[in-house]
Amino acid sequence: MLGVRLLGVDPGLRYTGWGVIEADGSRLRHIADGVIGTDGDAALPARLKALHEALADLLARFVPHEAAIEETYVNRNGATTLKLGYARGVALLAPAIAGIPVTEYGAKAVKRAVVGTGGAAKEQVQDMVRRLLPGAAINRADAADALAVAICHAHHRATRRAWAAGPESVGPARGLQEASGAGLTRASTSRTGRTP
Repeated sequence: MLGVRLLGVDPGLRYTGWGVIEADGSRLRHIADGVIGTDGDAALPARLKALHEALADLLARFVPHEAAIEETYVNRNGATTLKLGYARGVALLAPAIAGIPVTEYGAKAVKRAVVGTGGAAKEQVQDMVRRLLPGAAINRADAADALAVAICHAHHRATRRAWAAGPESVGPARGLQEASGAGLTRASTSRTGRTP
């Protein structure tokens, strides 16, 4: 399969999950996944440097066309949220330095793209990742989350590309019609079954 190679990242200061997939249309193929760990006893700058170096190595090894990062959630503990923000910054920076486009997705958007609902449990997401990427031996939750981010990006990427190419490339859309200036609107039907 010759498709676009995508890197998904689930950032964390202690553990950062990563996953690489290849997308060819609606077909997905697992390439690799894993977890980057940093030494919890090391100083913050050393941990961030280690994370950056590991991500840079992954980018050089797998040469993804695009990257996707899960947005950091806001925790009740401000210090934890700030540390997650540091890791997220490194995860955004590494592909940007390599000239690779980066897109961010919220956790609910990732769950919705993979499972169909934004309120899905972590176990449901992991199960669907395994189903969507048969043969992938995913051993860590962080890696499964990163693969889910990559899958989410593959779905959104295909949709964005289709719409960018124009409505005719998307094919007929039931209940939709082209509207000037507004993109698309939903056609309504009256009680008599006629379109007004």
